[in-house]
Amino acid sequence: MTIKLYCFGESGNAYKAALALELSGLDWTPVYVDFFGGETRQPAFREINVMGEAPVLVDGDVTLSQSGVMQMYITEKTGKFGGTTPEEAREVMRWMFWDNHKFSSPIGMTRFLMNFLPEDKRPEGVIPFTQARLKAAYTTLDTHLAGRDWIVGEALSNADLSCCSYLYYPEPFGFDRKDWPNIDRWLDNISATPGWKHPYDLMPGSPADRA
Repeated sequence: MTIKLYCFGESGNAYKAALALELSGLDWTPVYVDFFGGETRQPAFREINVMGEAPVLVDGDVTLSQSGVMQMYITEKTGKFGGTTPEEAREVMRWMFWDNHKFSSPIGMTRFLMNFLPEDKRPEGVIPFTQARLKAAYTTLDTHLAGRDWIVGEALSNADLSCCSYLYYPEPFGFDRKDWPNIDRWLDNISATPGWKHPYDLMPGSPADRA
């Protein structure tokens, strides 16, 4: 049975699940969610996910929300991306939790404010504040990647697929790859993986011109 992923191209969180699905070799198809048109707030979508968020993964009788849970599910089905030992598995989870709290969340908010929210609606002072917090997070990741090809172990894992999710997008949010050489090299490692696709090529939807 084909797995359905309710997603849209601009979503870095959806990209985490979409890229994991694509690289896992599982049979899946994207289902476009009109996030900017308010679809996730509608009753029909809330019946799929009471949280009113995309992505949502549907595999037969299994319906999952939260991208990290979807990544774990893909690992359960395929044995891929979860680490090769219990110690690596814990380290993968540690970096996924770090990403969700310290990395993807503030990146997603900053990118949204700078590119998809009208300028007159942007809260004063928030963007510089989150960019300053993110600089510390970039430093953490760049330092960790010194001398490493992957965040955990010797192969691509959910830690990489989680942490990379917003860093391929072209919209500005205060991140420049050339300023972070280890992150830059690591992103090249991921994009060189056979089957890799850019988020706008992997998921339906195109960059929204809402700045």
